[in-house]
Amino acid sequence: MTSTQGEFALLDETWSSVTPPAARRMLIAAAAAFSVRGYHATTTRDIAAQAGMSPAAVYIHYRSKEELLFQISRIGHGTSLSVLTAVSEDDPAARLAAAVRAFASWHAEFHTTARVVQYELSALTPEHLAEVVELRRRIEAAVRGMVEDGVAAGVFDVPDVRGATLAVLSLCIDVARWYQPSGRRTPAEIGDLYADLVLRMVGTAGR
Repeated sequence: MTSTQGEFALLDETWSSVTPPAARRMLIAAAAAFSVRGYHATTTRDIAAQAGMSPAAVYIHYRSKEELLFQISRIGHGTSLSVLTAVSEDDPAARLAAAVRAFASWHAEFHTTARVVQYELSALTPEHLAEVVELRRRIEAAVRGMVEDGVAAGVFDVPDVRGATLAVLSLCIDVARWYQPSGRRTPAEIGDLYADLVLRMVGTAGR
């Protein structure tokens, strides 16, 4: 099994809420095709071939190629938000570290999908983009809240909370752009590295 096949096998489980199975299979195939060719260069025939189905099968489950991209973006952003906010640590530094560790490692483990989610937004319709932008706002608010909690507790030394929040998000999201499974660090190791870097960024090194 290749790294991409392995990733999409995991996504099949992650996206188990997408039914029927043929619709889920088509969605995963679209994400794979978009990640290789880009949205605009991918045809519905490419997606159908990736899924091992007929071109007509795309329209049984999705109204258009853009609808496929929207569902990938919606589910991808929703999943990454859940990963980011699933931490339960009480200490602000431990909570931010755990969130960054999970968020960065998710963007490495699911780098192929994350690239589509993060870098094909301009192809969405205004209505669909607005829904995805709202999820992005919630992701930003979650990180900003963690930084604000640390500042309020006297744990973080951050003069610009908004700037620090954007820096944390940019650091984690960019993993999807450069990560290669053949590299020397695993997703978990990247998560650990980025958690340490972010704690240094907000002034908690050595705590």
